[in-house]
Amino acid sequence: MLDTERIITVSTFGEKAKAYVELIKLKLTLAVVFSGVFGYCLAADQTNWIKLIVLVVASIAITGAANIINQIIEKDSDKLMKRTAVRPLPTGRLTVREAATFALILFSIGCYLFVEVFNIRAAALAVLSLLLYGFVYTPLKRKGQIAVFVGALPGAFPPMIGWVAATNHFGWAPGILFAIQFFWQFPHFWAIGWLAFDQYKKAGIQMMPGDGKTTETAFRIMIYTLFLVPIGWLPYFLGMTGINSALVAMFGGILFLAQTFHLMRTCTDKAALQMMFGSLLYLPIVQIVYLLDKV
Repeated sequence: MLDTERIITVSTFGEKAKAYVELIKLKLTLAVVFSGVFGYCLAADQTNWIKLIVLVVASIAITGAANIINQIIEKDSDKLMKRTAVRPLPTGRLTVREAATFALILFSIGCYLFVEVFNIRAAALAVLSLLLYGFVYTPLKRKGQIAVFVGALPGAFPPMIGWVAATNHFGWAPGILFAIQFFWQFPHFWAIGWLAFDQYKKAGIQMMPGDGKTTETAFRIMIYTLFLVPIGWLPYFLGMTGINSALVAMFGGILFLAQTFHLMRTCTDKAALQMMFGSLLYLPIVQIVYLLDKV
């Protein structure tokens, strides 16, 4: 009897642990962390591996907390969409109280690490990112397309946070890193919005820059992607990176832009899916190349 109870307890603990990991949206969180590490490594004269590990932990904590706040607010609308209905809160695997407690713990850990190991400026940016994402962007998703523009702000903070964590100052350099990630988000998230248009519509969420899957919508996506081509040169002009990375960034931006033209011509889900995968490749490849070509 005791063995059976022990097995049940272990099984329950395992399910809870799995639910908590799902709650922080680990894949998305790690992508955010990667951008933060990129900003830190690009700014630092020498890489302090202990601080880099702390940055990873702090970034996971803050980003995870923001994701949890997002899911608490959207727990009812998440039930209406196939891709989100299996999350811990809609399925009842975790309660709102459990999720909120976990978010508070993660937030506290993240803030402490940013303040104690890095600096107040980096900590303030991290907190601002959480507030904008959790308490401004999330409620606005039901109000209209403005949510995408607001959400692009905290989404572009990670490389800036990494840079400020390493240097303790702002300037043109972290601003350029912010700009690249800011404009990248529009084609990326609008591609996702295109693919999940019907589900978002059912849940009352407006994520598309237009009236649906139309040529006009694809044209707006193309316009924002166009900015990536010249912006990719700015790290070189500021003396942050060499010309090789600028050429790679420009080439990547042109390829990304070509995908938006294909979407304009076809207006199909297949073209939107290709563009989404293209966006997933573009940002990490460009960031890695910038690091390899660091001046």
